Amino acid sequence: MVRYRRNFVPGGAYFFTATLDDRRSSALVDHVAQLRAAFKTTRIEKPFTIDTIVVLPDHLHVIMTLPENDSDFSGRWRRIKSLFTHRLVTSGVPVVRNHRGEFGLWQRRFWEHTIRDDADFERCADYIHFNPVKHGLVASPIDWPYSSLHRYVRAGILPADWGGSGEINGNFGERGE
Repeated sequence: MVRYRRNFVPGGAYFFTATLDDRRSSALVDHVAQLRAAFKTTRIEKPFTIDTIVVLPDHLHVIMTLPENDSDFSGRWRRIKSLFTHRLVTSGVPVVRNHRGEFGLWQRRFWEHTIRDDADFERCADYIHFNPVKHGLVASPIDWPYSSLHRYVRAGILPADWGGSGEINGNFGERGE
């Protein structure tokens, strides 16, 4: 078995990609209220800040910052995934089980990148906000409803026409299309 090395930085900011097992699924946007509730419950139980987020049909990207002296992002992801899955199951959404009898909604792992500095944060945040355009879901980032870009625009951090033209490249934990 491959041994993954994670960079645990107490109080760190991290860029994550979490993906559904079925890449054709649209469960994340179809059930975005349950996903938000899973994030909210997890944030109450184990606080963290959502700096930037985008929810796409089959995956999501988020930059989260953990509290000082806390580096347990894996526990937070375990809780978010579990809560979302169980909310779907209890609401009657069919969720397949894998060969072990576990719910097979999510890919078992997630991709993580430790944010190094302000420039790295900005690069990752730009990638997150531009991602719906990259996947052909909208023509402009502001047109995607499940994005923290709207919060950035309200706060005056970015203009409403941000990302209207151009491209943002990088390897951010997604498979090449």
